[in-house]
Amino acid sequence: MFPAIGGGGSTGKTTPGAAPTLLFGAFDRHNFGDLLFPHIAAALLPGRELRFAGLAERDLRPWGGHRVEALSELAREFAGQPVDILHVGGELLTCDAWEAAVMLLPADEVQTTVAQLDRQPQGWLAWAQGVLGIPDRAPYVVGRELFPQARLLFTAVGGMDLDERDAALRAEVVGKLRLASKLSVRDRQTQALLQAAGIGARLVPDPAVLVKELFGARIGRRAAQGEIAEVRRAFPHGYLAVQFSTDFADDATLAEIAAQLDRVAQAHGLGVALFRAGAAPWHDELDSYRRTAARLHAPTRVVESLNLWDICALVAASQGFLGSSLHGRIVAMAYALPRLSLQRSGPGKAAAYAASWEAAGLPGSVTVGEISTGLDAAFAARPTQLRALAEELAGRYRAGFAPLRALLAPGG
Repeated sequence: MFPAIGGGGSTGKTTPGAAPTLLFGAFDRHNFGDLLFPHIAAALLPGRELRFAGLAERDLRPWGGHRVEALSELAREFAGQPVDILHVGGELLTCDAWEAAVMLLPADEVQTTVAQLDRQPQGWLAWAQGVLGIPDRAPYVVGRELFPQARLLFTAVGGMDLDERDAALRAEVVGKLRLASKLSVRDRQTQALLQAAGIGARLVPDPAVLVKELFGARIGRRAAQGEIAEVRRAFPHGYLAVQFSTDFADDATLAEIAAQLDRVAQAHGLGVALFRAGAAPWHDELDSYRRTAARLHAPTRVVESLNLWDICALVAASQGFLGSSLHGRIVAMAYALPRLSLQRSGPGKAAAYAASWEAAGLPGSVTVGEISTGLDAAFAARPTQLRALAEELAGRYRAGFAPLRALLAPGG
């Protein structure tokens, strides 16, 4: 669905005498938050010549993303040269090579590839390293092996279950982070895990808290056109933006989600807009939403657009958000909207983030059987409280990014 392209992805020639800045992250695949991060970093680094780097060479511009260069190729281009590598955010610390490689596969190859690897589990690492072109177990955390002269920079990254990953991956991540020039994380759980490993990290909110401040006008224009404008017209009294991953796709779970949403829609007079926050493998599938819509009695629309700015606009124009996507929640937070995270079993990264930054008394994550009561609590929040928190978090992220901006300024 997202084919590789030829050629590089540079925004221009590097300024003579200045180290190039590589913005690096998982924005080489379609996932809502990952696509947002490089836009935010670029907006906060005006005047810098930037290169957009991922593990694969991809062109995500048709979906609102970037033209992305492969890290392996950039390592060859800048061999032995000074370079700044800014990890732009996301749950980068715990993504292993196998997960990264599978999520970069075309959708129609995933099932066959995974089945083949299941029969030869001892070969998964070699397969993943061959696909990615680098030897790392934790490929979304860059080290000095690939870039010996790099300044390694990390802004608001996550790794809330790093302690549950295998020892070899943990050791690699910790070793790389010890060499970081600047490091901040987005949740207290990640901060505590790194502290236990002897690594200090500043705590700052996720970059997406700035989405309204930086891109509000652009998002407003998207909300007034195309599919999002149609959704708004279909629900003149408002709608709930709803998203969930393939983890929730079994029939019994979808039936419970539909029953809970019907209660919410009736109680609050809302329609339901079902949308995908990611199209990479293991993210969201239209089929799950269509099966849910068929079970709903409430007015419902299944939104098909995968454009980053349409997703932002859909959430921003809603009356509230429910979903498993962390960045669906964070965009709702930025717009001071009621929000509720959906969890399949134990608390995940959305719960860890809410525990770090959500206002006291506001709901964090619920299971599917708790959707209606959780949303009742979310809708009871005071708008002034939601607005104050949105402004506070935006200010905290700007303050957290300031040392990076100073470091990356010309002559920094």
